Amino acid sequence: MITSWRWLMFAVVAAIVHGEPVQKQNLQLPEGAASQREAIVGLFVDSYEAYMKYAWGHDDLLPVSETYTDERNGWGASIADAMSTLWIMGLYDWFDKAVNHMATVDFSKSQTNDTVSLFETTIRYLGGFLSAYELSGYQYDVLVCKAEQVAQQMTYAWVGNNAIPFGYINFTEHEPTIATSNIAEAGTLTLEWNRLSLYTNNDTYRQLAEKSVQHMINMPSPLPGMPAQGIDPATGDAVGGYVTWGGGSDSYFEYLIKYPRLTNTNDNSYVDTWLTAVDTSMKELLRTSTVDEWLYLADYDDDKMIRHVGSHLACFYGGNWILGGKLTNNDTLVNIGLQLTDACWNTYASTATGIGPEVFAYVSSDGNYTGGAAPDGEQLRFYNKHGFYITAPDYVLRPEVLESNFYAWRVTGDTKYLDNAASAIRSFQQYLPTTVAYTGINDVNNINSTKIDDMESFWFAEVLKYLYLTFDDPEHISLDDYVFNTECHPFKAPPAKSAYGSSPGLS
Repeated sequence: MITSWRWLMFAVVAAIVHGEPVQKQNLQLPEGAASQREAIVGLFVDSYEAYMKYAWGHDDLLPVSETYTDERNGWGASIADAMSTLWIMGLYDWFDKAVNHMATVDFSKSQTNDTVSLFETTIRYLGGFLSAYELSGYQYDVLVCKAEQVAQQMTYAWVGNNAIPFGYINFTEHEPTIATSNIAEAGTLTLEWNRLSLYTNNDTYRQLAEKSVQHMINMPSPLPGMPAQGIDPATGDAVGGYVTWGGGSDSYFEYLIKYPRLTNTNDNSYVDTWLTAVDTSMKELLRTSTVDEWLYLADYDDDKMIRHVGSHLACFYGGNWILGGKLTNNDTLVNIGLQLTDACWNTYASTATGIGPEVFAYVSSDGNYTGGAAPDGEQLRFYNKHGFYITAPDYVLRPEVLESNFYAWRVTGDTKYLDNAASAIRSFQQYLPTTVAYTGINDVNNINSTKIDDMESFWFAEVLKYLYLTFDDPEHISLDDYVFNTECHPFKAPPAKSAYGSSPGLS
């Protein structure tokens, strides 16, 4: 435990939990924002034109080899993921083309021999279609029809009276793959399935998604409010005791605060559990690097050991704490979220390319244990300069650092976050171009890195949308009017409640 943070526990439990505007009021963009916005649209247009030429109707463009891959069942994941961005950027002709194409796709069966991921299909296809339906003025009913077509098959993930769904489904046999899952896969359904229930008048979808989360909220956990990463849908029991804000757990925690904001539900258990998880994290997981005092959230492993590790995936947590802090009127959480965001941005600012790595580690006052090898001499030299060291140097077009940076800008109005985003644009323009479009790189600390031959669909959905909205009119897709799913598809939210969560005094 880091005793210097002990007092923060009291700030959480003593906060008066009521809503306030998330965004800084009367936020104005500085001169130069329009040119940055145009640069982002240029990245998008170049990428989407290459996708349409070499991969149309398939899931991902392989931009190095000018062909395609179908890792998301061959339904056209890049189209689904791009739709909300197309609308937001005003690319309406391409949006119409996307709708017309998706109207022809049969989502009742996989177009490949693969099973269907409940999580990935929900966040990309359901999220993409239902967000696009809302953004375009509810005029394309086929988007709801296609969302329901695929969701009907995914209901087979719930077997018997099981609260927790299995992670993968064989659409042909209407059977799930019997295997363990994780809390992110089982707990990142509520936003999308609630919206589907709303637009189909079939409440079954909402009930299934809520049943899963409620089970995890109430199950025994290694740390208060923080279930183990692994879970067995067959029994509903935890698998192991690993606790993390990173992959496999991340969006479970993300949706605990986002779902009540989207729905204004009177069920306080979601917010209360999120606040408990945050409280626990401040007491048990917050770590400060011994170099430059960067703030991170550590992992807690099966042996009850702190692992001094971080990841690009986990770097969503800054934005999530900023959002939750605003919704619960807790400036302490906002300020910690901003510090977490700054530390994650430092992983970009410190590399040769100006792009952050997939996984990193650090040293704090209680050591440098990571569960793996100790840092070598080169890593220690890097750490002594930058307050972290790289353990997996690849960049696969992930959005999370820019996601938190977007929240930080919209909440504070501090133009350093615009500077960060502008720096990322320059780095992407310089280091990600390949044969056609843009792609990931294998080593962010090497300006001559080899390329990864895959342009993930979330490049369209998340990276380019978060960047665009950072430089767009703050009242366009305001954080006070929309809630983003974990794939950056915005859903329209009602006016905020006056209070989120129970009265003060959470344990």
